[in-house]
Amino acid sequence: MIFLLSYITCRGQEQVNYYNLLDSASVYIDIDAKKTWKLLDSIPKPLYKHIDGRISEYYAIKALLHDEYNQYSKFHQSNILALKYAILEKNYCVAGQASLDLHTDKYLIAGDTIDTKYLDQAILYFEKCKDDKFAVLQIEQMQAYYLSLGEKLEESNTILLNKLDYYSSIKNEEGYYYMFANYLLASNYLQLKQLDKARTYFNELKSLKDNNTILPYNHKSFIASMDLFIAEFYFEKSQIDSTLHYLQNASKNSKLMAGDVLKDYYKLSANIYKQTNNIETSKVFIDSLVSFQDNLYFNNVDASFDINNSLLKTESELGDQKKQKVLFKSVMFCLIGLLFLITLLYFLFYRRYKFELKTVESKAVDVYYLKSNNEQLAVKVHGLEEYIKNLKQEVKDIASVKCLNHQKLKIKELYTNLHINSSTILDKGESHLELINDLNIDFFKKISVLYPQLNKSEVIICYYVLIGFTNKEIAVFLNTSIRSVESKRYRISKKINFDKKQITLSQHLQKTFKQTLHHAMIIN
Repeated sequence: MIFLLSYITCRGQEQVNYYNLLDSASVYIDIDAKKTWKLLDSIPKPLYKHIDGRISEYYAIKALLHDEYNQYSKFHQSNILALKYAILEKNYCVAGQASLDLHTDKYLIAGDTIDTKYLDQAILYFEKCKDDKFAVLQIEQMQAYYLSLGEKLEESNTILLNKLDYYSSIKNEEGYYYMFANYLLASNYLQLKQLDKARTYFNELKSLKDNNTILPYNHKSFIASMDLFIAEFYFEKSQIDSTLHYLQNASKNSKLMAGDVLKDYYKLSANIYKQTNNIETSKVFIDSLVSFQDNLYFNNVDASFDINNSLLKTESELGDQKKQKVLFKSVMFCLIGLLFLITLLYFLFYRRYKFELKTVESKAVDVYYLKSNNEQLAVKVHGLEEYIKNLKQEVKDIASVKCLNHQKLKIKELYTNLHINSSTILDKGESHLELINDLNIDFFKKISVLYPQLNKSEVIICYYVLIGFTNKEIAVFLNTSIRSVESKRYRISKKINFDKKQITLSQHLQKTFKQTLHHAMIIN
């Protein structure tokens, strides 16, 4: 009896410790990803014996880790498991977030704007979530943003206006929702040619300058974009003075503009100064635009070589995997032979002929099943080799394209295809983008020496900013939200020591790694 009580007590303490490990992992997820991995790996399998009732939290934390390391197929898989267990455990907050992430995958990565199953589920689960009172706002603003992208401006405004008073009431707790709502309303009304309403929401956006719950980078970026939009509005109406006024306002934050907005800024500046016969100033902006496009060209060419090198590395790794599978097949056959030997000894020892006959038949079925599986694995490897061969040819074709815009389009199309096909063509443990990002050897060596304080996720963000991708494009490629990319860029700017009043993060990276990129071009 004493032994039994001691055993039960030890089991209870062991279980509590595993729950404590899960609690610690949820704390360290935003601080130390490696420590979080170690904490989760310390929880043994099967999970239901050690963290019963909180398995959904385990997979939700794993999804965040995979997102941090840009492991997209595993991120998707962890969200599926998190949703599955969250439904069983009635953890509606985890179920809502997992559903929303799965919907984002379908909408942004796969381009599926019709299927709203996961989005509908997220709405239902978030309404039942009592731990996060702002959770439903994510869905509302995402719906409004999608409608705006689809030029359904009135419908987008309706969603935002219905909740605008509530967004305002929580701006001292979480100001981003109110800021984004005013920005999107101002942009929508400007596209609807309702300038007075656009100015009303633009002024409200400006009033949030000192809100300490909003990242200054995000606020200034929105302000610069709106100044440029209004300048373009007046330029279409040939109102030169108003165009120059808002263009000059936009120039105050031009260093914080995203790449696509900055390109539009250069174009509009060159055109307006040309119309006012200020040819010298117009040439300055034309030169800036040309320089911007040249940098983008070199970055894209470097990226194409990196992709080719990445595919060559992948081919080599697949060959190693094939050897490992052959070894595994040999070991399996040895194990099967050992099982037959044990069966024979068993037959000789007990003399149970009928029972032994059934056992041999059962083992024969197992052998056939294993042989079939190994044949399928061989076919899979052959298919992967063919796929890599085709991708290498496609990369060579892209590198031979002389038209910059066409080459950029082809590269982005290749990136998108790699995203969509990676979960079915490659093993789930692989990620095309992870392979591509890991292969600009000179860049990653140099940035790790210069800025050791950056984690892997932040280094990859720097890589995409360096080659000229916008926040929206980065969000699509990294399977995350634009807001998440903006936040990461802000944290990177805080970690890297440079004059943020004079240059943007993009300009700093281009200046710092320009020689590295040109050197890579010469070698290739």
